[in-house]
Order: sequence, then structure tokens, then C-alpha cells
Amino acid sequence: MQYYSTNKSVPEVSLQEAVTKGLADDKGLFMPDHINPLPASFFETIEQLSFQEISFEVAKAFFGEDIPEADLKQLVFDTLQFDCPVVPVHDKIYSLELFHGPTLAFKDVGGRFMARLLGYFLKQKNNRKQVNVLVATSGDTGSAVANGFLGVDGIHVYVLYPKGLVSEIQEKQFTTLGQNITSIEVDGTFDDCQRLVKTAFLDEELKSKLTLTSANSINVARFLPQAFYYFNAYARLKEQGLQDELVVAVPSGNFGNLTAGLFAQQMGLPIKRFIAANNENDIVYKYLQSGQYEPRPSVSTIANAMDVGDPSNFARILDLYGHSHAKISSVMKGFRYSDEQIKEVLLQVYKEYNYLLDPHGACAYKALSTDLVAGEMGVFLETAHPAKFTETVEAIIGQGNVPLPEKLAEFMKGEKLSVPCSKAFDDFKGFLLKEAK
Repeated sequence: MQYYSTNKSVPEVSLQEAVTKGLADDKGLFMPDHINPLPASFFETIEQLSFQEISFEVAKAFFGEDIPEADLKQLVFDTLQFDCPVVPVHDKIYSLELFHGPTLAFKDVGGRFMARLLGYFLKQKNNRKQVNVLVATSGDTGSAVANGFLGVDGIHVYVLYPKGLVSEIQEKQFTTLGQNITSIEVDGTFDDCQRLVKTAFLDEELKSKLTLTSANSINVARFLPQAFYYFNAYARLKEQGLQDELVVAVPSGNFGNLTAGLFAQQMGLPIKRFIAANNENDIVYKYLQSGQYEPRPSVSTIANAMDVGDPSNFARILDLYGHSHAKISSVMKGFRYSDEQIKEVLLQVYKEYNYLLDPHGACAYKALSTDLVAGEMGVFLETAHPAKFTETVEAIIGQGNVPLPEKLAEFMKGEKLSVPCSKAFDDFKGFLLKEAK
């Protein structure tokens, strides 16, 4: 399969080139030149398949033209060494728990798959030159990617994160690893980090001296595998006798997660509609109301992984629906919530249903519970374990001792290793030229 740029001013490339480059030369995001629908027979018996088996069938539709079946199966099964269960909260509302991976966040799926796919391509090429992975993070991406690539030969990861704007637990998950992981603490916002990464890909001097790629959801190998768990959620609900139409609410920051869901829908997954739940960074919410896309600087909230003022993946959504506001607003609806509203719903759900949300899942739950109507069943994406936001969550529920999973406890023992950097591109570029190979 070939991949084109959303800006459509450069030639199409192979999967290997799209994954290795990350961003197209015209600043666009890569898109597959077609979407392969899955046969009706797949959905008729999907509940009989495991998460890994379902994901392998989905992966074949995306990557089967470019990777031998046996190799692809190994990549998928090795990626998914954990479950993404669907858990009832109350009535017809279910939580799709995406925090059972190594770093307890949904990005473990895409991060682990991309690490394995890029490593696979490097072995095929017998590439002796180091590949430098640049990733900007507002919270969970950094830890998922860093842990996914940890110890992979021939790859060095540079994680850029905004100083003081990620939780301590999130920070510890990628700043304590060492080895082939370098953490860069940027004196700015997530948008500044993302800008540094995008600018690096377009800098001719850097491109001539270094092999650079991205592991943000701008990379097709990061966001496409996130479709896996949408199919699995449907299968597990069908297993339980799903009769109603399915509605999915997604906490939305850079919009890679929701874009993957839209791809799943295009492949035939019977999702009636999507709900994009925003915090006060409500650029897409406003677009859905007005048809005008007006990015602006991000603001800091307690749902920090959604603090994005110019969501990269919205370019893919625009492309997918031909820049038609009418089409986009027909498949997704937007909601936005303040910190106070997020706190209120998190406490309410904990008290009434004994289910502990994280701030991002709380946004999605609130939107889903507000918008669900008769004849519908709702799933919201619980994208990170609440223990990753211990201080925030404990302050909201009024008691201590949010259970700290053993995986997180181990990270907290490590020593923070990070490099300070300004938000000026010349400073970042100078560091890369000095440090990278």
C-alpha cells in the first residue's frame, strides 16, 4: 500500500518510508491511499476471536500488502501482551480500560507496535545508521514510546516534554530509563514541544546528517494500531449479547485515538457515532459548532494529556471526509468540560458506582452519559490508570491511597535523568547535532 501526504504536494511513499520519515516533506501527515473494509463474515463471528486474533485480522487490512503474514502476526501478538477489557460501570455504559499495558496508558498499543515495526524494517534493510526517534509528549505518549523502544538496537529516542506540565508519575516513566532514551525538559508547552519535533523533520541540515522519525500519533505506525481495541470492544460486547447501537466517547487531545476509531468505522465496524470529549482546549469542539478551525495556544488543565491547542491528527480527519464540515459533524459530536466539571463527575462516579476514573476518562464518561439515548449502548475510553494522577485524583475524592500498581511503584524509585532545553529551535537543533548520530 502507498501512503500520501494530507497536503498532497509530494509523491506517495511506501509503508516503510512513511514509518521511517514520520512526517511528509510538505509538512503533511501520511495517509494510506485506501482503506480495506473487512468482510461481513468477520463481524458475524468476531466474538469468537481473542484480542490478538482480532487485531491480526485488522493489521492485515492495514499492513498485509507490505509485511509477510507470519512476520505481521508475530509483531501483533508480541505487541499485545496485555488485555484491553470492557468493564460495566452502570446501566448501558461501559469503560474500555486501556491502562493494562506496561506504562498503564492506551499509547502502549501504538507505541509497542511502532517500536516493533520500525525495528523490523531496520533489520530488513540491514541499516547500520542509527535512527533517531523524536517524540513530543503531553503526558502518556513519552512513557509508552520510551518503554516500547527501550533497548531496541539501532534506535535512540528523544522525548520532549513541557517543564512542570506533566504529572510526577508520568515524568518518572520516561526520565528514569537511561540506555537509548534521552528525555528533554522543554521550557514551554506541549505545543512548543510538538513544534520543535515538526520543525526538526523539515530542517535540511538535520535531515542530511541524521536519520529522524517521529513516534507521535502523526506516525502512521502509532495511530493505525489504535484501531485494534475498538474492534475488540465491539467483540467483547457482542459476546455479552449486545443488542443496541454502539456509541463511543473518546477523550481527545491530539485526536490520534479518535482518528483510529474513525478508520475502524470506515473498515466496517458498526459504531453509530463518536463523541469527542475535550477539556478547555476546545478547538475541535468549536469547529464542530461553526465549521471554522482556529488553533490557539494550549491552556493547562488537570486532564493534561489533552492540553493541545492545534491537534495534529485533525488534518487526517479533514482529509478522510474531504474537508466537509457536514460529513465530520455527522459522525462525531463534541463536548467540552472545565476542570471543575471534570472533578465533579470523577467524584460522582466514584461515590455512586465505586468506579475510579482518571481525569481524561472522566471527560469521556461525562460526554457519553450526557448524550446517550434510548436504544444505544455507550463505551468510553479510559485511557490511563488513575494512579498516574494520584495527587489530582486523591484531592478530588477526598481520601488518600489510590492504589499504586507495582509497575508504577518501580518507576517512582528511579532517578530522574533529563536535559533542560529552551523552546528555541536553534537550541534543540544544536543539541541533536551534538548528541545524535
